[in-house]
Amino acid sequence: MTVAAALSMQSDDIDVLAGALYSWCAERNIKLRSQQGLSIASIAIDLYHAGHHTQDALLVALHERDLH
Repeated sequence: MTVAAALSMQSDDIDVLAGALYSWCAERNIKLRSQQGLSIASIAIDLYHAGHHTQDALLVALHERDLH
């Protein structure tokens, strides 16, 4: 994803992504600022742009990818 695409996101979009990311990392005891946390954030952004526009939809999509 490009920086321009990330900058075009609205506050609500960020809230959805952050909520899903916090939940995902908390479930797995992953630090948000770790390399793994950053990787998951990138994947979550890609999934959001692919059409998963709610926190629940993002979490389901992340679970389906079976990320650790």
